[in-house]
Amino acid sequence: MPKTKTKSKESDDPELIREWPLPVVATLGSGVRLKGILQEIRSRLPSTIRKSLEMQPGGLILVMPETSKTAFRATASAVSSALDGIANLPIIPREIEDILTITASERKRWLADGRLPSAGTRTVRLPGRARKITFHIFDPRVVEDLLDRGAVDEWREEDIAAKAENRRRAAYQAKLTRSLKKKEKVKPSERADEAATGLSGWDEFGSDGLLR
Repeated sequence: MPKTKTKSKESDDPELIREWPLPVVATLGSGVRLKGILQEIRSRLPSTIRKSLEMQPGGLILVMPETSKTAFRATASAVSSALDGIANLPIIPREIEDILTITASERKRWLADGRLPSAGTRTVRLPGRARKITFHIFDPRVVEDLLDRGAVDEWREEDIAAKAENRRRAAYQAKLTRSLKKKEKVKPSERADEAATGLSGWDEFGSDGLLR
């Protein structure tokens, strides 16, 4: 098969070009999501022609030499078929972080407490390694709804309020602990007086001036 043109090898030879604009419902306005779609489509193509498909602002573009008409038509058809229903492609962690403009720690925290619903998990093998990794994936329509209603801003406000409440409780608990420890520290002379009189708290009773 003739060598295809890539961005790293410029050529003045005639080219065959096909473009596929992607709707916002598919990319959700994310360049990371667009790249993820490119990688997904590439994975369904023969390895020898994968790099002929590139991304461009708002979509994908296929560029092949004019001498590769048969391969170009077959590839274009395969890309078109792969893009059918691409808006429903599950969203992976790095994509949802870019779409919602959140950090990895926020994603993990909200996933753990149930605010960020998971659509399941996926296990993949890292390129060139035997080790596999498992990660959560997310429903594009759920993510779109979270984006539209500004859920992230609400969650951050809730987290700030919860952190302030936790600090207040911690401060109260610390104060209570100190108070209990203080009460436990009774002077030996006071204990002896109480033992002699058989009256607990006699010194405190006198110090209040009730016997004067």
